Amino acid sequence: MDYLKNKKVAVSILIVGLFALVGAAGYALKKPANVTGPSSSGEVYQAQSNVDETIPTAITGDAPSIDEDGATAGVPAEEKPAVEQKPAQSTVVTGNLSNNKKGWGLKRNDTHQQPEMSASTSAGLSKYGAYWIGSPDEKTLYLTFDEGYENGYTSRILDILKANDVKAAFFVTGHYLKSQPELVKRMVDEGHIVGNHTDSHPSLPGISDEEIKKELQVVEQAYEQLTGRKGMRYLRPPMGEYSERTLAVTRELGYHNIFWSMAFVDWVPMPGGPDEAYQSVMDNLHNGALVLLHAVSKDNTEALDKILKDTKAQGYIFKTLDDLAGN
Repeated sequence: MDYLKNKKVAVSILIVGLFALVGAAGYALKKPANVTGPSSSGEVYQAQSNVDETIPTAITGDAPSIDEDGATAGVPAEEKPAVEQKPAQSTVVTGNLSNNKKGWGLKRNDTHQQPEMSASTSAGLSKYGAYWIGSPDEKTLYLTFDEGYENGYTSRILDILKANDVKAAFFVTGHYLKSQPELVKRMVDEGHIVGNHTDSHPSLPGISDEEIKKELQVVEQAYEQLTGRKGMRYLRPPMGEYSERTLAVTRELGYHNIFWSMAFVDWVPMPGGPDEAYQSVMDNLHNGALVLLHAVSKDNTEALDKILKDTKAQGYIFKTLDDLAGN
């Protein structure tokens, strides 16, 4: 009897051992080939990939920030991930792109036709999602203002836009955001677009990819902190200076470069005052006109109400950059 009992125990041990071997084999089959296994300290599996899928912070706006000590900001110390977080990086390669600086210029006409632009320039802008004009077949206008500093006229400009039910885009610098927070919040509250005009207004072809990124992100972060809104989409390159490299870098960061088809030397007083500001716009109206005005101009401000009313009377309608870019 004792012999039979001992035999049953031995068989049971043998069966348990077989199950253990099968389970181990199954575990080995299920373990992914491209991950590091658990260590003796109990580390969790971490997938290893040769593909960098990091999305630039400027595009998503939701990548975690990194403290100076390399820790993920906003996460309690005991909850910080064991795996080192990689800072977001741009994936654009610019080493083979031309950095030949180009200045923006147009050939005007006095027949209310769209200005001439070379086919190569148009193709280069289109390749990187840049805009300078709208459709030649629509009587549309796109009104934009550059805001490097405040000269006391923007509040009045906003009053006039509101009274005429016109939405515009305001391109602001880092200085403007810091010095005029209430005006920027009013722009947003009244339905206008706030675009990026860089932090310190440099010529973009003259600075590195990383410096461009910093110039834009300083403005993005200040804008988000002020308004609670993410996702600045539009960039006006300072002085209209650009290169293929800067178009590529800024597009990778989520921006449409916005140039213009109508602009004047209006950041200084015009010899003819408001009448000259008015006539300069009216004489150069054309379908799809992307108008650049400087908000520091008293002449522009005093002429603006008449400009808006008279362009509408001629059958033009005002659209936004979102309409132009399909956003």
